[in-house]
This record gives sequence, structure tokens and C-alpha cells, in this order.
Amino acid sequence: MSERPRNPIRTLAGRVRRPSPTHPSRTSPQPTAPSSRQERRQGASVVDSAIYVDGRRTASPETLADTFRGLRELTESVAWIGLYRPTQDELAALAAEFDLHELAVEDAIVAHQRPKIERYGETLFVVLRAARYVDASEEVEFGEVHLFVGRDFVITVRHSEAPDLSAVRRRLESDPELLALGPEAVLYAILDRVVDGYLPVVRGLHNDIDEIETEVFRGDPAVSRRIYELSREVIEFERAVRPLATVIQSLSAGFEKYGTDEELRRYLRDVEDHLTQVREQVDGFRHLLRDILTVNATLVAQKQNEEMKTLTEASMDQNEEVKKISAWAAILFAPTLIGTVYGMNFDAMPELHWRLGYLYAIGMMGLVSVGLYGIFKGRRWI
Repeated sequence: MSERPRNPIRTLAGRVRRPSPTHPSRTSPQPTAPSSRQERRQGASVVDSAIYVDGRRTASPETLADTFRGLRELTESVAWIGLYRPTQDELAALAAEFDLHELAVEDAIVAHQRPKIERYGETLFVVLRAARYVDASEEVEFGEVHLFVGRDFVITVRHSEAPDLSAVRRRLESDPELLALGPEAVLYAILDRVVDGYLPVVRGLHNDIDEIETEVFRGDPAVSRRIYELSREVIEFERAVRPLATVIQSLSAGFEKYGTDEELRRYLRDVEDHLTQVREQVDGFRHLLRDILTVNATLVAQKQNEEMKTLTEASMDQNEEVKKISAWAAILFAPTLIGTVYGMNFDAMPELHWRLGYLYAIGMMGLVSVGLYGIFKGRRWI
């Protein structure tokens, strides 16, 4: 099959490229067309693939091979290939067709990358982390999307359900003038979709923090764990948001150098404004959670002090009661002891036949009891 003719079109950077007889990545002989079974396997991860001319969809290839073929045949066209968890063979086919750098392909296969932007020749490799708030579990779920943006193609590789790029595609297709600006328009629209997806997350985290504040002052014992879990979510969210600012700044730095269209400049500045608002709110959340944790620790300490005070007072009350019981037991023990001695049935007791023996015993009991009472009363035991 003959090479696709190269008419002057705008490059990714906005420059005009004159037609060249061949493309560096397409000089080798073309492989034979795959069988239908191979095409189905190739297209298993293709969510949507389209070829656009002047911002309008002109073809919707079902397989990657059809996309490559159509891109060569249509002049001044742009291909947008959307993949979901592609196989290594699929990315290898794309790398061979579009001359993708092996390091970028490796990152797209492995995933779990931080947001970044790298340029390999005329191809940009961009990693974005999307986020969405799940109301049912009150948790933040994170997604990842990798973009290869070239002169006449955009390849999006998703490893999670979020973000939903079908909505971005429909939006761009409804605005052919914007889509006609080239692959950069697709990149900026996806950036806008990712940043807009942060706003519901911010609202969800804000509601969670309000609930935590209520639980803290209500004295909920499980609130400490929830503060810790929410703090981790905020940190993870910050890891997705903060590096994205560097990505946008890198794109903005190339406005003058590559002559980026003014409409796209305004588009990216709007995305940057929204991202700045999100970053400020996330920073506020981090500081607020730290303050809430401090307040909770203070309240817990105060509660523990009050409980210790209550226990101490109860212990002191118990000690007073024990003192009273011990004092009265000692007072009652003295006459009991005397009565027990004189109650023994012995004949040879000095006071056994004494006329005043009974009065003597009773007096002794009373004297000992009064004496002990006076001693314990003086020590405030009774």
C-alpha cells in the first residue's frame, strides 16, 4: 500500500510541516493484513477509534490495522485511538506504526505512574491521574490515563474506568472547529475533563470533613480512625493534583515557541485556573485535618483527665467509707472482746464471784468504746 500523502498541516506544536515523501516510522514494508481472528484480538481493547478530517469524523475503523490503513489513505487527517487496558502486542503495533519511544510504551504498559509530561521527538507522552468520589463508600477512587500525542494522532490508554473519555470525544465532535485545531485540542479537552472531575471529589471531601468535625465534638470514639483514613485520601489526592500543575506549566511554556493557537491558549489557561482552585482547597483540607486531629487529641486528653478525676474521687469516697467501717468495727470489737473473755466458763476467774464484776465489765466496755470513738473522731475517720 502506498504511503499516505503529506500535505501541509499544523503539527502538535502548532507549526506548519511541509509534505515529506515518507514518514520515518513507515519506510519499512507494510505487514500483511491480519486474519479476522487476529483483528478481533487486536481490537479487543479498542474502545473507540476514529479518523477526523477538518474536525469531523470521516471513518470509524474497527481494528488497529484498519486505523493505520485509513490514516495513510486520508490526507490532512488525525486519528484518535482510545484503548482500555491494552495488551503488550497492541501497544507494540502502535509503537511500530507511530514510532513511539520504548520507554513511554513501557510506562503505558506498567501504569502506576505519577502525572508527568515528556517529549520524545515530535511525540508528547502525558500521564494523568483522574479521581472520582464514591458516595456509597465515601472514598476516593483514582484512575490513570496515558496519552501519546503526535503530529496526526492521539492515543489514549486507560487502566481504569475513570476518566470517561467518551464524553470528551462527543463534546469535541460536537465542536468541529475546536477539534480541527489538531491533537492538542484533544489533549487539552482531556486535561479539562480530568480537572473538572476533581471538583466533585473536593465537595465530597469537604462534606466528610464537616461530618468529622461534628463527630469530634460529639466525642465519637471511632473518629480518630476516620481522620487518619481521610488524611491518607487527601494526601493521595494531592499526589494526583500537584504534579499536574507542572504538566500544564510545561505546555504553557511552549506557547510562543511552537505558535500554539490562541483559542487553545485560552482553553489551557481556564484549565489552569480550575486546577489552582483545587490545589488551594486540597492544601486547606490537609491543614484543617491536622488541626482537627490536634483538637481531637486535646478533647480526648480532657475526657481522660475528667474520667481519672472521677475515678480518683470515687476512690477517695471509698477510702472514707472504709475508714468509717474500720473505725466502727474497732469500736465494736473492744466490748466484744471483753464480753468474750468474761463469757468463758472458768471457775478460777478473779472477778467471777465479785459483786461489782458485772458493772466493772460494762464500764470497761463503755470506756474503751468511748476512747476509741474519740481517737477516730479526732482523725476524722468518723
